[in-house]
Amino acid sequence: QGEGIPTNRQPPSRAMKLFSLAFAAGLAAAVAVADKGATNPISKVIQLLSDLQGKVIKEGEDAQKLYNEASEWCEDRARDLGHSIKTGEAEVETLGAKIAEEAATAQSLTAKVDELAGGISGDEADLKAATEIREHEQKDFATEESELVETTSMLERAVGILEREMDKHSSSFLQSKNVQDVAQALSALVQASGMTSDDAGRLTALIQGGASASDAAADATDDAELGAPAAAEYEGHSGNIVDTLKDIMDKAQAQLGEARKKETSNLQNFEMLKQSLEDEIRFGDKDLTESKKGLAASAQSKATAEGDLEVTSKDLASDKDSKADLHRSCMTKAEDFEAETKSRAEELKALAEAKKVILEATGGAESVSYGLNQVSFLQTASGAELASSADLANFEVVRMVRDLARKVGSAALAQLANRIAVAAHSGAGTSDPFGKIKGLIGDMILKLESEAAAATTKKEYCDKELSETNAKEQEKSAELRKLTSKIDQMSASSSSLKAEVADLQGELAKLAAAQAEMNKMRSSENSAFVSNKADMEQGLSGVKMALKILSEYYAKEDTAHASAQGAGAGIIGLLEVVESDFSKDLAEIVSSEETAASTHERETKENQVEKAAKTKDVEHKQKESAHLDKESSEMSADRSSVQAQLDAIMEYLSKIQQQCTEVAEKYSDRKGKREAEIIGLKEALQILESETA
Repeated sequence: QGEGIPTNRQPPSRAMKLFSLAFAAGLAAAVAVADKGATNPISKVIQLLSDLQGKVIKEGEDAQKLYNEASEWCEDRARDLGHSIKTGEAEVETLGAKIAEEAATAQSLTAKVDELAGGISGDEADLKAATEIREHEQKDFATEESELVETTSMLERAVGILEREMDKHSSSFLQSKNVQDVAQALSALVQASGMTSDDAGRLTALIQGGASASDAAADATDDAELGAPAAAEYEGHSGNIVDTLKDIMDKAQAQLGEARKKETSNLQNFEMLKQSLEDEIRFGDKDLTESKKGLAASAQSKATAEGDLEVTSKDLASDKDSKADLHRSCMTKAEDFEAETKSRAEELKALAEAKKVILEATGGAESVSYGLNQVSFLQTASGAELASSADLANFEVVRMVRDLARKVGSAALAQLANRIAVAAHSGAGTSDPFGKIKGLIGDMILKLESEAAAATTKKEYCDKELSETNAKEQEKSAELRKLTSKIDQMSASSSSLKAEVADLQGELAKLAAAQAEMNKMRSSENSAFVSNKADMEQGLSGVKMALKILSEYYAKEDTAHASAQGAGAGIIGLLEVVESDFSKDLAEIVSSEETAASTHERETKENQVEKAAKTKDVEHKQKESAHLDKESSEMSADRSSVQAQLDAIMEYLSKIQQQCTEVAEKYSDRKGKREAEIIGLKEALQILESETA
């Protein structure tokens, strides 16, 4: 068996029974106190404070994240509203200029419409008056021509009768009956013709003389036998009548020619005037229609611009109000966040102070109220005179420490158990058998608590640094993405604006080329007009001169040779046709030139308006593009700075991750083991302290 153990079993002595009872009671008390310690209120309060600190910190992190998102949204929204306001102000300015321009155009076109309407009314009135005058002239000419033709025809017949009767050399013509017939015919001719008073008097005298001769001839019949011939005398009278009639007939024919010439001239002048007035009316109507269309288009464009201006002004006012509301709202959120952050920091400070006070001030009270010294191990024993009670306590402490070392796998605790066993053996029988053991256990507890505090500090440091560094990394990465996105958007917008500017400049170049070509064509047309007009005026003047010369020549009666009256009249007629054609062509050339000049002027003004609008558009787009390039350059500099900060943060994050990864992986296991070690050692220490109480 072993040394000191009897070979024969003896019944347990009374002291052993008492010792066993004391040991059992001590174990029961220890278990009861251990159960009570499991629900230690102080530990629970510390745990609740720690949980509350974690909750407040988590709420602060969430609030910080939400505030960062809200700040980013406020910044983006403010920038978008600023851009919208700037664009709206530019559009308001452009639309205002457009409205003023259309108002000026409408005023100009209204004045032009009034002027054209007045001109057309005047031309129509002139044409109507000229037509009425022409109708009166034509009616008078027809009456005069009819009378002159009839007179000439009657004279021709009268002369023919007289000449025919005179050629017979017979006095029978002068007989009463024939003479009476001729006299009656001539009297009727005088009364019906439009001859002058002198011609009428001469003809009347001849008629009266002829009538007297007729009466005398009747008396001479009775004297014929006396041989008194009277034929010669009457023949002379007849000759005078024929000459007078021929003279009157020539004057009537000349008067008829003059009347016809005047009618032709009046007709040509009327046709030229009519053509000119009709051209003016036609072109005036065309210009009036175009002006009215332009006026309607200008009014429509102005109305559209005014509607756009109203909408744009409302949108601009709304954007400004939205920006002001956004500023107030974002400032309120910032102030609320600042107040919450300050309040949260104060709460954390209060919790930390409360936790510190509890830990520092309640250690002894906790041990008294909830520790193992509540129960004296020896109180259950029969008396302090039992010398083996110290050995039993030492044995129990060694056993507890060894079991705890095996449970948590701690070599330090196993070594401590051995050292406790040695100290118990060496301190047996001394006045303080537990002093050295308690010192060993207390030193180990302090060491473990120091390691726990250091590990906790390291863990808190790693958690804090990793959390803050990751937050900074996310913040800078988001800022970098945002800057990159905005730079890309601005670059795309600037490129689009530059492309639009290039297109507008190309259109302006084409417009300038078209205007130059149009000016060149107008100059050529005007030069041709000046040349053609001079030629037409010169030709018309020549034709009029030729007409004057021929008309004056063939109007002469005392030509020394037999002039070609018929051929001359034909030539004059052709020249009159040529004069009419030249006059008409000249009027058409002048009208065409006026129309071309008016069209050129209108198209030039339209091109000027289009050029001004596109030039202003180019200036606006160039300005906007330059502004975008400037902002993009500034943001690129900001992005470079943010990138440098992000690189520094990533470098630091890599280092801190290397330092803290191992701590994060082993901290939870070490913390649990260390807490178990400290609790077990405190229980052992409580056993010893209860024995010495």
